[in-house]
Amino acid sequence: MTMLSTTNDSIVIRQITDENLKLAKEYVLQGKLVAFPTETVYGLGANAFLDDAIRQCFYLKGRPTDNPLIVHVHKDYDISTLVYVDKPYQKELIKAFMPGPITLVFNSRGKVSDLVSCGLKTLAIRMPSSQGAQSFLKAVNLPIAAPSANLSKHTSPVTAEHVFADFGQKIPMILDGGRCEGGIESTVVDVTGDYPIILRKGLVTAQMIARVTGKCTYANQDSSLNARSPGTKYKHYCPKTQTAVFEHGNFEDVIKLYNQTISQNKTAVIMCREQDACHFKGLNVFSLGETGNQMAARLYFGLREAERFDLAIGYKFPITDEVMLSVENRFLKAFG
Repeated sequence: MTMLSTTNDSIVIRQITDENLKLAKEYVLQGKLVAFPTETVYGLGANAFLDDAIRQCFYLKGRPTDNPLIVHVHKDYDISTLVYVDKPYQKELIKAFMPGPITLVFNSRGKVSDLVSCGLKTLAIRMPSSQGAQSFLKAVNLPIAAPSANLSKHTSPVTAEHVFADFGQKIPMILDGGRCEGGIESTVVDVTGDYPIILRKGLVTAQMIARVTGKCTYANQDSSLNARSPGTKYKHYCPKTQTAVFEHGNFEDVIKLYNQTISQNKTAVIMCREQDACHFKGLNVFSLGETGNQMAARLYFGLREAERFDLAIGYKFPITDEVMLSVENRFLKAFG
């Protein structure tokens, strides 16, 4: 769906065509921001070489300036021009998972704006696998610093319309690649040490990485390593509505709160996994699906849909696969 803006009949959301990609490159070279799709969420793209573009990115999002950005490049881009790829396991990870929903934090060569990494000596690199992202990144052929294309603390966007809802005409172009299939942000992995350390959970799990490198661990919650990764320091993913969350098995209290809300002439929705929806027959339910990958793909879309209601109730779920750990991380941050 293409949305028209309300001023001067200019189109903000655009399909990914050769003509629009050429215009997107012009915007990027001018230091303007372009939102683009990835397989996880939409990104708010800025020319990583330009200080003013990076400042604008932080400003428009309302993002703290000590929260580093991830640099996105196309699959044929030589990342060794930006970072030091000097460990065998780094090359193994690149071969196994890039392009894909993973971000690797390397020691930086200092080629991009210092603002991207908030003064740190490291740089986070990602190669999105989605066709839309690859088309945009190949067209500009530059490293693009891109946080998720939403206002800071709000639920991450998985459609072009979500981006427009947060920014409207404050950015000149939103490239429409449809709904993101992955649904949650990339796994962020520190690769500056002797073995990979996960800073932010995502669709690529520790087990998957360990099968390639032999060892992979998670950073401690209070680890200084977390400063190298977005999504670990500040509150994130919150829908613009009142929220409540209940432990798994406590469905009676969920129903009680739901009915109290309805009795006050308000609306409510319950977000839960498919297997638990049977407890809430006749009520407004948004099913997250059954598996970790299904839940990841539906979580942010569901949180955005929940903003149509006065109350969003989160019903916790048991962890049955490793991807669910990543979903749980976002789920609990969203519902507080």
